[in-house]
Amino acid sequence: MIKVHANFNKSIGKIKPMHAINNMPTVPNDWNGTLFGKLREANVPYSRLHDTGGYFGGAHYVDIPNIFPCFDADENDPESYDFAFTDALLSEICANGIKPYYRLGVSIENHQYIKPYHIFPPRDYEKWARICEHVILHYNEGWANGFHMGIEYWEIWNEPDNQPDVKDNVMWKGSMEDYFRLYEVTARYLKQKFPQLKFGGYGSCGFYAINSVDVSQIANSSSRTEYFIEFFVKFVEYIRSRKLPLDFFSWHSYAGIKDMVDFAKFPRKALDEAGYTDCEIHLNEWNPSFHLRGKAEDAANVMANMIAMQNSPVDMLMYYDSNVMSPYCGIFDPVGGGVFKTYYSFYIFGQLYSLGEQVRCVADSGDVYALAAKGEQGAAIVLANLSDAEQEISLSIDGTSIENARIFAVDESCEFCEVAGDVGSMRICAKGIKFIKL
Repeated sequence: MIKVHANFNKSIGKIKPMHAINNMPTVPNDWNGTLFGKLREANVPYSRLHDTGGYFGGAHYVDIPNIFPCFDADENDPESYDFAFTDALLSEICANGIKPYYRLGVSIENHQYIKPYHIFPPRDYEKWARICEHVILHYNEGWANGFHMGIEYWEIWNEPDNQPDVKDNVMWKGSMEDYFRLYEVTARYLKQKFPQLKFGGYGSCGFYAINSVDVSQIANSSSRTEYFIEFFVKFVEYIRSRKLPLDFFSWHSYAGIKDMVDFAKFPRKALDEAGYTDCEIHLNEWNPSFHLRGKAEDAANVMANMIAMQNSPVDMLMYYDSNVMSPYCGIFDPVGGGVFKTYYSFYIFGQLYSLGEQVRCVADSGDVYALAAKGEQGAAIVLANLSDAEQEISLSIDGTSIENARIFAVDESCEFCEVAGDVGSMRICAKGIKFIKL
């Protein structure tokens, strides 16, 4: 029997936005359809806009070359910009209560070996920064018949460290130093223009090699994963030596839960040591089990990761991907047009997020992850079982009533079903989730 104890008298912080996403279910004729509404019901807080047009970059959405198609045009002239499709997408995002998280840059070009299009460093970094300024002006200050969306987060590029050899890099056909210079020019300029907004980057490919390499000695790496770390170490030194703004640092991981917890500590420690103690840490691409989409195991993995990262140095988690046409989308069913079981992981976490306040909740087994929250609307507990066996749970609760408790399950035989049972003694299926509303 696994013992879980929740003490609603002991608050330990805020429930963080661990259920943010990348993209939206951009399928034809669904601008006002059920899938957008499902994300609204899940109380999803942010949508990061990267690869919004798909693996080939799209032709009209979000990316700077899509919005400003002729780099030789006048960046001060509204006629030089094509905001149409991005306006429609961002308007729908905002209408559903979700905040856009805007990636300034380009989408991945996985088939760049045929021909790369937009993944080269800009010909003029200063002009590129001014183009980005006008994108911000359009969406936040009404420029060019624009909006007042209040978009807070602006990410400068994505995965410039994707490959150490430029010829293989699907995101950045420049050197490490070229990216550092782009970040310097853009971050300085935009932070001066919009001091109230948050600028950062760079969507690092991640820290897979931290347990197998001496970080203090790493240099001129040939291994791809070691290059990710070399790039990060030198980036931090670059911004520190030039006193550059970095409001948030973003990174990616497709590893398992225990590795992700280890990885999260690395950028936090490095940035703190460099003096960036207020810099937020965003894991803004992650997906532990996209190969299992549609299965309860995927839902349990996603739920457990959200719980684990809630208790890590990460400030925001952004799942990749919620575009229904993406093979990485474990939320929506592209054939049936409904939701997969993993959707309910986001829905459940959204319930905790709306309560707002995390309370102490501990399970005595590493196979079961537990999280509890309280707020003006009540209290709740979620349990995720990653083991291959059904587990018997002994749940003890202090500081709140269980008189009106309701129990919901997500597992192979149940898709967010309300189930009968004793809150104090219940069973949770293998690779399953239990959600208790108190």
